Amino acid sequence: MSSRRPALNGAGLGLRRALLGPLQEHIADASQEPRAIDFFEIAPENWIGVGGKLGRQLRALTERHPFVCHGLSLSLGGPEPLDETLLARIRRLLDAHGIAVYSEHLSYCSDDGHLYDLMPIPFTDEAVRHVSARIRQAQDVLGQRIAVENVSYYAAPSQAMTEIDFVNAVLREADCDLLLDVNNIHVNSVNHGYDAGAFLDALPGERIAYVHVAGHYVEAPDLLVDTHGAAIIDPVWRLLARAYRNFGVRPTLVERDFNFPPLADLLGEVRTIHSIQADHGSANRDVRSA
Repeated sequence: MSSRRPALNGAGLGLRRALLGPLQEHIADASQEPRAIDFFEIAPENWIGVGGKLGRQLRALTERHPFVCHGLSLSLGGPEPLDETLLARIRRLLDAHGIAVYSEHLSYCSDDGHLYDLMPIPFTDEAVRHVSARIRQAQDVLGQRIAVENVSYYAAPSQAMTEIDFVNAVLREADCDLLLDVNNIHVNSVNHGYDAGAFLDALPGERIAYVHVAGHYVEAPDLLVDTHGAAIIDPVWRLLARAYRNFGVRPTLVERDFNFPPLADLLGEVRTIHSIQADHGSANRDVRSA
C-alpha cells in the first residue's frame, strides 16, 4: 500500500481516458517544459477495479504526479442510505495510489436507483442537518476529511435560505472542506440573478481544499449550462483571480469532460492558471490530509 501524498500545489488537469494518449506523448517529450501539469484529478467510479493497459497507464501517472479523486455518485444529499460499500472501494483506491484528497458534489443523484444527473438539495435547515450527517459518515468511513463542491443548479426547490447560507451552514455543520468551483458560481449568478463576487467573498476561505475552473454553454443570455465542454471565459478567470486575492493562491484544476480540443489548448488553460497564480503570489497552502 502506498503512503498518501498530502501536498497539492499549482495547476492541474482533469484526467479523462480520451486524454491518456496525448498526455503520455506530452510527458515523454523531453523538449516539453517541466511540471506543465502539477496534478491530476480522476473520478474514482471510472477507475475502481480497472486493470490491464488502462490500469497500468493510471499507475504510471500516479507514481509520477499528485492526484485527487472527485466523486460522481455518492449522492450526499440523497434519501437512501449512504453507499458504504462504494466508500470502502474508494478508500482502497486512494490507498493503492497514494491519493490524499477526495471530494464530492453538494447534491444528490439517486432515489431508488441512480438519476444520472446532479440534483439540487433543498436549501432548508432540515437538508443542512441531513447532508451534514451523511458527510460526517463518509468522513468516518474514509478515515479523512472530504471536500464538497458548490454545484450548478437550474431550479431551487424549497428555498428557505440563500445558496450561500446553505453552503456555509453545511461546511460548519459537517466540519468538512470546500472544493470551490468558480465556474459554478458564475453560472449560478447568471441563472439566478445574484452577484458572483459577493457570493465568493462570503465563503470561508480557510476551508478551500482546491479549486475548479471550467467552461459552459450559453443557452440564452440568462441561462448558462455547466457542460465542462468549452473554453474557460474571461469572467471565470477574473473570478478566479478574485478568489486568490481573497483567500490566497490555491491548487486549481481545469475540468474538461467532452468536446476535447488539442492538448496544447488545455495546457494553455493550465498555463493561464499558473500565470494568475504568479500574479497573486506563488505560495500555495498544502491541502489537509488524513
